[in-house]
Amino acid sequence: MNKKRSAFSGKIGYLLSVAGASVRLGKFWRFPYLAAKGGGGVFILCYVVLALTFGFTLLTTEIAIGRKTGQSPLTAYEQMHKGWGGIGVLACAVPVIILPYYCSIGGWVLKYLSAFLTGHGAQAAEDGYFTGYITQVGQPIIWMLIYVFITAMVVYKGVNKGIEKYSKILMPILLFLIIGIAGISVFSLTLKHTNADGVTRTGMQGLTIYLIPNFRGMTVKSFLSVVMDALGQLFFSISVAMGIMVTYGSYAKKETNLMKSINQIEFFDTLVALLAGLMIIPAVYTFMGTEGMSAGPGLMFVSLPKVFKAMGAAGVLVGIVFFLMVSFAAVTSSVSVMEAIVSSMMDKFHVSRKKGTILTTLYGMIVGVIVCLGYNKLYFELKLPNGTVAQILDVMDYISNNCLMPMVALLTCILIGWVVKPKVIIDEVTLGGYRFGREKLYVAMIKVIAPLMLLILLVQSVGL
Repeated sequence: MNKKRSAFSGKIGYLLSVAGASVRLGKFWRFPYLAAKGGGGVFILCYVVLALTFGFTLLTTEIAIGRKTGQSPLTAYEQMHKGWGGIGVLACAVPVIILPYYCSIGGWVLKYLSAFLTGHGAQAAEDGYFTGYITQVGQPIIWMLIYVFITAMVVYKGVNKGIEKYSKILMPILLFLIIGIAGISVFSLTLKHTNADGVTRTGMQGLTIYLIPNFRGMTVKSFLSVVMDALGQLFFSISVAMGIMVTYGSYAKKETNLMKSINQIEFFDTLVALLAGLMIIPAVYTFMGTEGMSAGPGLMFVSLPKVFKAMGAAGVLVGIVFFLMVSFAAVTSSVSVMEAIVSSMMDKFHVSRKKGTILTTLYGMIVGVIVCLGYNKLYFELKLPNGTVAQILDVMDYISNNCLMPMVALLTCILIGWVVKPKVIIDEVTLGGYRFGREKLYVAMIKVIAPLMLLILLVQSVGL
């Protein structure tokens, strides 16, 4: 006898859970850097347009696949069309690869939060602090294990008592903290800072860099580069092509207005990204200039602690609020990653949630330890096809984000656009008489435009 599938109890719980899944750390350490690098408002304009077209198409497709099949990715694609189950295997492989290293990074966030809470924020701003921490053997493993345990506890409790319950608590707090810290950063707009070379910078100059489109010196080639940067950031930040949206879609009730929910998720995702930039760019620019706005962990764990220190006493409070906010964002995201794995195990191998969560947690902990040791005992340098020099974490990130995710999304577009046809998704979205806004746009995107964009992104991502 088949056990009835769990479902989100209401629209708010579903919306907050899916929105939480889409708030990934890249919004805090990559979006601000790309916005500053891509002509400020030029990048933001491209991002918003792509969110309303490209992001809308992929979100709609995956959520509808999940709800139509009532299955997680490992089994959903085979149900969509026999012989296409391989997409589900690839989609499920993404969270399997991501979970251990994402939890390792989550451990870094908890470490910095504890440093600011215990009055050691100034030490965290010192040169070499971050490198010194991740190259230790013990501490990174301990914090990673704590982070995996927190994530597992939410997933263990299930869809309603775990994911939905904690999303209802964490997401409003997260949004409040983001708005609050963005408000605090308004204070930095009034600041001036003169560095050792006598160069004076202001927060208003940083805000200008962020918001005002700068076309000076921009060629067609450089504009297309900005478009691809915006495409890559959007793609990697909305949690598509990794089984999460299919899984969460499978928990949506048939009476849920999918189009309304997707529109709200688009709005929330874009709002968080824009507020993250407003929060970070003016402050970092004031104290460190454009040189401080690097991509990746360097922005969050090196540049920002220096900014908080430069703010004086207020910087301690801002640092606590910031890393608390990032901790919430990281947990809601890692919960969705683990849930995609556990749900796939439950659907494919018919294991209980308890057993699936325990096995996934043990896997995450074991491989997480290996990831942590990749910066000390197991350290190596490997040059990847895209030109970057990688350690264990970087290799896993390259395989999942640069190779598998664009491939999964591309194959999904081919499956829906040309094999089973877009009408299957349109019928699911309009179930119950709901209207499918942007229907013609969706058909054009899923059949032609999105596959071409994904093909270009795949070639660019893998470094060909």
